[in-house]
Amino acid sequence: MPTCRPTTTCGVLLAAACVLLTGCQMPTTDAETTTFAAKAARERAAEELLAQHGSAHEERIHRGVDQLARMWRESDGNTEAFVQFARDEFLPAGDLLDDTFNRFEYVSESLDGYFNAMIRDLRRGVDLEIGPLLPLDRRLAAFNSAAHLSDDLFNGKIAQTALLNFPLTDLQEKLTQGGNWTRRQWAEARLTDRFDTRVPASVGQAMTAAAASADTYISNYNIYMHHLLTPDGRRLFPEGLRLISHWGLRDELKAQYADPDGLPRQRMIHTVMERIVRQEIPAAVINNPLLDWQPAGNIVSPPADAATTADEAREDDERYRQWLGIFHAAQLADTHQPDQPSLIARRFNVDREIPEEEVEALLEAVLASPLAGRVARLVASRLGRPLEPFDIWYVGFKARGQFAEADLDARTRARYPDAAAYAADIPRLLQDLGFSREQATFLAGHIVVEPSRGAGHAMGAARRDDNAHLRTRVGTGGMDYKGYNIAVHEMGHNVEQVFSMTLIDHTLLQGVPNTAFTEALAFVFQERDMELLGLDTGDAGNLKPLEAFWATREIAGVALVDMRAWRWLYAHPDASPATFRKAVVEIAAEVWNAYHADIFGVRDVPLLAIYSHMVDGAMYTPDYPLGHLIAFQIEEHFNAHRDRFGTEFERICRLGRLTPNAWMEQAVGAPLSAEPLLKAAAAALSRQEKAGAD
Repeated sequence: MPTCRPTTTCGVLLAAACVLLTGCQMPTTDAETTTFAAKAARERAAEELLAQHGSAHEERIHRGVDQLARMWRESDGNTEAFVQFARDEFLPAGDLLDDTFNRFEYVSESLDGYFNAMIRDLRRGVDLEIGPLLPLDRRLAAFNSAAHLSDDLFNGKIAQTALLNFPLTDLQEKLTQGGNWTRRQWAEARLTDRFDTRVPASVGQAMTAAAASADTYISNYNIYMHHLLTPDGRRLFPEGLRLISHWGLRDELKAQYADPDGLPRQRMIHTVMERIVRQEIPAAVINNPLLDWQPAGNIVSPPADAATTADEAREDDERYRQWLGIFHAAQLADTHQPDQPSLIARRFNVDREIPEEEVEALLEAVLASPLAGRVARLVASRLGRPLEPFDIWYVGFKARGQFAEADLDARTRARYPDAAAYAADIPRLLQDLGFSREQATFLAGHIVVEPSRGAGHAMGAARRDDNAHLRTRVGTGGMDYKGYNIAVHEMGHNVEQVFSMTLIDHTLLQGVPNTAFTEALAFVFQERDMELLGLDTGDAGNLKPLEAFWATREIAGVALVDMRAWRWLYAHPDASPATFRKAVVEIAAEVWNAYHADIFGVRDVPLLAIYSHMVDGAMYTPDYPLGHLIAFQIEEHFNAHRDRFGTEFERICRLGRLTPNAWMEQAVGAPLSAEPLLKAAAAALSRQEKAGAD
C-alpha cells in the first residue's frame, strides 16, 4: 500500500510534488534497474549448478536461475556475486529444501501477522468510534509500517533465496496446471507470488497515504436526514438519523419498501444520491447537523436556533479528487510491474486471478439476460406502480421486506445495546446457523467486536494466535437493524478468516481465492439475519433466486461503471477532477441506458456511480457481483447438505487461496458460472407468473 499522497492531476508533476512535499525518493524506472540480468551470468550460474548437483536437477536449476536473474539488480552485486549467490543458495530437493520451505512459511506468518496487527492499531482512530477524530489519527492511518518490508526482503536477499529455489508461476500456469497440484505445490506458488515484483517502498507508502485519505473522506461522509426538507418545508425523517453514503442511504431506501408511506422518502434519498454523484451537493451539509437542506431545489438554510451561516457552495469535486488520488498512487507502481502494467491488470490477473474479459462476460450474462424485463414486470406488479430508478434496490423478494424498519430497529437495539452484547451473542448466533457448540465457542473466542466509525468492516488476523476484528456502527441507543445486518455480514467474513487462517494446513495458503469469495461467504451469513432474530420469513426461500438475480443485476451494473471508469482514467491520465466527474456521470448513464433504461422507462440516470467503494476501493466493486454468483452456487451446495452446514462451511474455508475455479471445483463440484443463478431465477419466475395467472 502507499508514500506521498498525489496532489496534482498531472503524472509528471505528481512525481515532482511527491519529492517536494515529503522528501520521499521517487522510484527509478524499470529500464534503470534491470540492466544487470546478463545472459552470460545466467549461463555461468546454470553451468556451475549443473556441475555441482547433476542433470537430475536441470529443470529446477534453469527455472530458478532465470527467476533470480529477473529480479536481480545492480545494487545486489555484479555478475560474480550473482553466480556466487546461486552456487551458495540453491538447494536440491530433499530435507534441506523442505526445511527451508518450512522456515519461509513460519517467518511469513510472523511478518504478515505482526505487521497486520500494527496497521490495525495505527488505524484505530479512523476506524473505530472511540472519540473525536484527531488530526494525528489521519497521519497514523496514512503511515504504513510494512512499506519497506519488500525492499528489506530483497536487500537482505531473502526474496532471492525463495526465487532461486521455488517455482514462480504466472496466472496461465496456475489456471492450466493448478488443478493437479498438491497442497505443498500451492503453498510454494503463494510463497513466490510475494516476490514476483520489486516495487520500491515509496510506492507502497504512496498507495497507503492515498487510500487512507480516501477512506477517511468516505468514513465521514454522513447526511443528517432530519435536516432534509421537502419543497414545502416538511421533514420526512426522524430526528437524529445520520446515514453514511452510500451504505446508509441505500439501506434506508430499501427499508422504506416496508412502509406504505415510504415512497416520498425513497424519492428524496434518490435525489440526494444524484446530487452526490454529480457533486451538486452543498459542501456545508455533509456531516453537519446544523443546516437544513432541500435536495430537490438544492437550497440550504440554517434552523431557527442555529447560529450558522448557510453555505450553498457545492462540494468542489472532492469525491473525484480522492478517486484520482488512488489512481495516481497506483500509477507509481505501473512501471515496476511490466507484466501487469496497470492497476486494472493487477486487480484481475493478480488479485482475482480471473481474466478481465471473463469477469466482464459474467457481469454481462446477468445484465443482458432476457429475464430482466419479466422480473421487472413482477416487481412493478408487487409495488402497484411503475418502476422508478431507485427500484434497482427493491427488496420485496427478501424476508426483510415484510418488516418495518422501526420494528427491526427496536428489536436489535433491545438485544444489542452495545458492541459487547453482540460479541456475547456470537456463540448462540453461530449455533443457530448450524455450527456445533465446539465450533461456535472456538470461533467466538477468535472474534473481537468493536464500534465502527464508518459503515463497518471485517479485519482478519494474519497470525494464528491473533484475532479477527468485527466492526459495525453502534448508536447511542444501541445497534439498529442496519448495524446488525452489517454485523452479521462481517461475522461471515470473520468466520471465514478464522477458519482459513487459524486452522489451515499451510499458512501460506491463508484466505480464499480473492475478495469475491470472502464476500460470497459473508452473503451466506447475511441472508440469514432475519431468522437469527427469530422472525418467521414465510415463503421467502421460494423467492430467493429472484432476489439474488435482482441484487446481482444491480451491482453488476455498478461494477461495469467502476471498470469503465478505470479504463477511462488510463486513457486520460492527466484528467482534472471536474473532467473525471463528467466522464463518470456519462459512463454511469451509458451503462444505465444499455441495461436499465428500457426496463425503467427513463434514460441517463447516474445512480450506478453512487457506491463509495468506487472512490476508496481501487476497483473493488466487481468483487460484489462475483460474490453474489459464488454465494448462489455455495448456497445450493449448503442446501444439499443442510445437516452439515457448519462442517461444510469449515471445509471449504480451509481449502485456502487456490485459483477461483480450482477452489469452486473442490468446494461445490462446479466452476464459477452465472448459469446456476439464471436457471434458478427462471424457474422461480415461472412459478410466480403461473401463480399470478391462476
